[in-house]
Amino acid sequence: MMQAWVAGLPKKTGRTLDEWVELVQDEGPETERERRAWLKSKHSLGTNAAWWIAERAEGKGTADADPAAYLRAAEGYVDAMFGGRRSVLKPICERILELARGLGPDVKVCPCKTIIPLYRQHVFAEIKPATGRIDLGFALGNVKAPDHLVDTGGFEKKDRISHRLTITKLADIDADVKKWLRYAYDLDA
Repeated sequence: MMQAWVAGLPKKTGRTLDEWVELVQDEGPETERERRAWLKSKHSLGTNAAWWIAERAEGKGTADADPAAYLRAAEGYVDAMFGGRRSVLKPICERILELARGLGPDVKVCPCKTIIPLYRQHVFAEIKPATGRIDLGFALGNVKAPDHLVDTGGFEKKDRISHRLTITKLADIDADVKKWLRYAYDLDA
């Protein structure tokens, strides 16, 4: 996924990854956090692109470029996310992953340090563990969703994840969760 993103960056943005990194280092703000915000606001990049470019400008995130290195790192990311008090959430994550993979053969799971994005062509959902819960985010765009689906403000911020549900136990993964997961998946067709 990362290799495809890097290859498609010039066509999508007019700059290669190296050109973006150079621009950030030459003209961008000082901190990585400020750089991400700057890339999003000044250059209209999405959250993931801004994050990855800002990381690269700091000399981080290079494991993602090599598939074998990424797979080794991803396993560690998941172990860290679900270590300690969050270990009780791992069965919930595994069930969500099972449902997501069942949506179609094109579903990709790409763990990062703090979230597990689910991709088709783009991110359509993400698993984000927190203390005592998993926030299951959906890329629903500007859809008017029912009140129990929390609007994250993501659509206005140009983030893919626009809505989320809180899941605290396996029983929370009901027909409604399955419906919205399917809906987000189908939107990315």
